[in-house]
Amino acid sequence: MGRFEPTSLNLDGKVILVTGGTGSFGRRFVETVLCRYKPRKLIVFSRDELKQSEMQADLAERFDPADLVCMRFFLGDVRDRQRLTIAFRGVDIVIHAAALKQVPAAEYNPSECIHTNVLGAENVVWACLTNQVKQVIALSTDKACNPANLYGATKLASDKTFVAANNLSGDIGARFSVVRYGNVVGSRGSVAPLFQRLIAKGAVELPITDVRMTRFWITLTQGVDFVLSSLSLMRGGEIFVPKIPSMKMTDLAHAMAPDLPVKVIGIRPGEKLHEMMISVDDARTTADLGDRYAIEPAFVEYTRTPYAKTHPTALDGFSYGSDTNTEWLSGADLISLLDDTPPVNPRRRLTD
Repeated sequence: MGRFEPTSLNLDGKVILVTGGTGSFGRRFVETVLCRYKPRKLIVFSRDELKQSEMQADLAERFDPADLVCMRFFLGDVRDRQRLTIAFRGVDIVIHAAALKQVPAAEYNPSECIHTNVLGAENVVWACLTNQVKQVIALSTDKACNPANLYGATKLASDKTFVAANNLSGDIGARFSVVRYGNVVGSRGSVAPLFQRLIAKGAVELPITDVRMTRFWITLTQGVDFVLSSLSLMRGGEIFVPKIPSMKMTDLAHAMAPDLPVKVIGIRPGEKLHEMMISVDDARTTADLGDRYAIEPAFVEYTRTPYAKTHPTALDGFSYGSDTNTEWLSGADLISLLDDTPPVNPRRRLTD
């Protein structure tokens, strides 16, 4: 189910920085860029020194030293505007993936989530404008659309911050966009790896919060490709939403363990039955780009051609929810998604 591969993007010679670069997305993003392009610098910005050390060791096993000359590892926190401003010097492209993402943890620790996801987003925008970074893409979530929990609310605030940042760039020419997608198969915190661990330990049942629950699904590779292809399409201010399949959580459990019953444990604090990526209100400014939607910015105070001039717009009353989706995953589809292996480095020289 390969999708979203960028065909007109060239990152050779560019300086690229990814915040939260030791997370699931960041690691796959770095591996993909190293395999496909020859950036001048590829900077991992994150706050965990152990994860950075482990990532460096893993890359050293899989890539030739010549391919890793471009790698830089910066310790820092998106809460620290000064550190961001120093790290962003000379950077051409920023991918903002750093966030606190666990819904129950955010409900219990709201101020921590706000400081990282909202104030951190503002700090990233400030550092990008200060250093005249040309392209910025922030990762969002389906939970930011009509949010029912604090995590979703903080990501909505973050999305608004990045979209509005285009109005502040003036003659700097910096452009900011957002990508919004659903659950990532295989990422840390995803239910699929949890089920795999339980099955491996000999579980006699799998926990389900509600039998009606549905979710959007995308693989890490598709998520990275979606970000890279959006980088080549972005005009500034849009929120890109991929067209991806849905699946019922009960079907997910049955596909992974056909012989195991499910146990309903109840919805967690802040959890929705179904996720939405485009609301009816968003649809009024949404264009259909074929393999994705683009939600246009509400205010445009810079030179930009609206997608509505070149693409069809969403119909009145349209919304994009995991329960009303027209594309659904089968059990076989899910199993193929779980086999989402990292990219193979085509330039690696094999040795005995």
